[in-house]
Amino acid sequence: MNMYQVPNPGLPGCPPGLEYLTQVDQLLIKQKVEFIEALAGFESNNKYEVLNAVGQNVFYAVEENDCLSRQCCGPVRSFTIRVLDNFGQEVITVTRPLKCMSCFFPCCLQELEVQAPPGNTVGFVIQQWHPFSPKFIIENEHREQVLRLHGPFCGWSCLPDVDFEIVTMDEVDKIGKISKQWTGLLREAFTDADNFGIQFPMDLDVKMKAVMIGACFLIDFMFFEKGD
Repeated sequence: MNMYQVPNPGLPGCPPGLEYLTQVDQLLIKQKVEFIEALAGFESNNKYEVLNAVGQNVFYAVEENDCLSRQCCGPVRSFTIRVLDNFGQEVITVTRPLKCMSCFFPCCLQELEVQAPPGNTVGFVIQQWHPFSPKFIIENEHREQVLRLHGPFCGWSCLPDVDFEIVTMDEVDKIGKISKQWTGLLREAFTDADNFGIQFPMDLDVKMKAVMIGACFLIDFMFFEKGD
């Protein structure tokens, strides 16, 4: 029996398959542990579970990539992540082009496009240049800037949870956050499988909620994937 049923299909202004997101203000994204990768150091395609607040499956996400890109490019690799509902239908597509990562060169800034459903762009995540702190702009489908995403100063190397705050464009109001959650010493030391929590307003545009899921994947690759 599926734990997730699509409520109220065909909501106005809501991309098909995302109806459930209109009813939630938080999600948990769990990267699945790949034991071969942990033991042998062989990079495999990332896989994630997207859960609601009580641990029920909402979506399942899988990276599509080739072996050469995974092994040679590591966490800077381009990727396509397909987000499926519990009926196996692709509801969100997240794409990231290949770009070098360097905080000292503005030409190497990262970006990501989110489509929902596939082929219908709903937003972008664009890295802003800053020498020390992670900063991103969230754009809608018209390339209009709607939100900012700010990470901590070198915070991903510490043990406690790491928060990336979602703030308004004027940086006055904090409306949510993406948190990388500490999963224990052994798991952190020997795998790159991470847990993330996303919090946003219940009434946030459902398209922007989908973009925040994409932002979570980008944050994982940029700051928490091991490159060795």
